[in-house]
Amino acid sequence: MKRILVTGANGQLGRCIKDAAPYGDGVEIFYLTKADLDIADAGAVSAHFSKNTYDYCVNTAAYTNVEQAEREREQAFSINAGGVKNLAEACEKQGTVFIQISTDYVFDGCKKTPYVETDSTNPINVYGASKLKGEELLAETMERFFILRTSWLYSQYGHNFLNTILKHSAAGKDLSITTEQLGTPTNAKDLATNIWALIISETKEYGIYHYSNRGEGTWFDFASEILKASPLLSSTKLAKTEHYPTFAKRPKYSVLNTGKVEKLLKRTPLDWRDSLHTLIDTLITTHR
Repeated sequence: MKRILVTGANGQLGRCIKDAAPYGDGVEIFYLTKADLDIADAGAVSAHFSKNTYDYCVNTAAYTNVEQAEREREQAFSINAGGVKNLAEACEKQGTVFIQISTDYVFDGCKKTPYVETDSTNPINVYGASKLKGEELLAETMERFFILRTSWLYSQYGHNFLNTILKHSAAGKDLSITTEQLGTPTNAKDLATNIWALIISETKEYGIYHYSNRGEGTWFDFASEILKASPLLSSTKLAKTEHYPTFAKRPKYSVLNTGKVEKLLKRTPLDWRDSLHTLIDTLITTHR
């Protein structure tokens, strides 16, 4: 029986992992929310692992508010770095394989071609710095780990760009969206499906991997595609702005090269537009 722990189970990725889970013989999955296990609490993590054993730990618990992280640096680091270290130490003692979710924001955005795993990191905001520190502490603590860096994650769950655009559009608000950053919107369902593929493969090729949907676009492109896929919201006026003022700096280019994980799992990511349209079509059908 393969025992798998998923932390941060109430977040959008945690919920997508649950949706995509391969339930059946030979798999036992435990979903823990922050109320169940606060990964920033070293004592709580140690106590939990002293009573429970796992083959895999998938950590989706994270401080993800990029803007607020600039004002709450200590809290962001306590979860994204300290929390990862706590889990890594527990997993190392138990021989548990650790799967950590990281971000394109570990890069500064100065490249003009998709980032590969060996490119130099240089985060330009607190969120990116805290996630990079988590990566470093994990690598210092254990060897049996996977780090999956992803980008511009969205889903039908929680607070994300997709749901923000849908909410404002439904309220009749006109939108002004930046063209300043170029990246890849990634459907959390697709990431979740590939996390399960990684576990099922039982590969021992540990290390850092990049996973996102294919293609690239600006936040304006993302918003345009959302409205295009949502016929009832087609009356929303969408305007381009070269610079949208934010408290946290963002990398101007953060497209990820996914060749390494494609080779490992023998799976090609979906184009981001196709995946987005499929999700929105599903949401429309569900709410009819």
